[in-house]
Amino acid sequence: MPAAPYQDLFIYYLSGRVSTDREFGPHFIGNWQEADSSFLFFSTPSRPQVDTLVAEQPGLVFEDEYQMSYDQWQGGHLQPVAMGRFNIIPPWASTSTCGRIDSKTEIDIFLDPGVVFGNGLHPTTRDCLEALQMLREQASPLTVLDLGTGTGLLALAAARLGARRVLAVDLNHLAVKTTWANLKHNQLQDRVLAVQGRAEDFVDRPADLLMANIHFDVMKQMVGAAGFLARPWLILSGLLRSEARFITDQLTRQGASIIHDWVHEGTWHTFLVRSG
Repeated sequence: MPAAPYQDLFIYYLSGRVSTDREFGPHFIGNWQEADSSFLFFSTPSRPQVDTLVAEQPGLVFEDEYQMSYDQWQGGHLQPVAMGRFNIIPPWASTSTCGRIDSKTEIDIFLDPGVVFGNGLHPTTRDCLEALQMLREQASPLTVLDLGTGTGLLALAAARLGARRVLAVDLNHLAVKTTWANLKHNQLQDRVLAVQGRAEDFVDRPADLLMANIHFDVMKQMVGAAGFLARPWLILSGLLRSEARFITDQLTRQGASIIHDWVHEGTWHTFLVRSG
């Protein structure tokens, strides 16, 4: 199978926020912002460029550096994998060599996670894909809101299942950039729009379906928002056991029904929810 796009990753951890429009040259992969920290990814050793940046931008402090293979970062070698009806394929893998993974797969999604978390292997992602397929058997959501889109996988899956308009939102600039690249890989730029922003600021946007596989701190704020249940369907995920109990209680109080609860190893919960 062809190699992944990067052999090794050189990661530089800085305290402070780096401007997203900073240019570092052809070996720069991206900047992952996390609160007041920045993680700069390069495909070659680039410490001198990072030292120059720190010297030029007040407020930045060099903390540490790491080197690892791309496969180590992704938690293993990425290869085509079947998830229900979906065949998730890294763009560098040849479809002629991978073919159908099993007889149930019928929808190809090309996914390059880059260095963003969300290669499709986490159990909550798998459960969200299963929830999408279950919902498709009951309803046909034509407009979808995907909050915390990451690599854009769920947004792509919704479009492949028939959604005509999908708004994919993520606070992280690198995640949005990665999603745009995946939209191009799948030729879905005309049906999916990826934007940078806070999930809480988009929760009242009209849609037939809201999807959120997102951090609990954000989910907790959204579930109490006035527009949270203003659409017929929701898929909520990324919830640990105690967090799932809290969200269940909030949904019940507001008259929503949990149609199905996926539980992975007694830890991770994913809900398919019918509002009203």
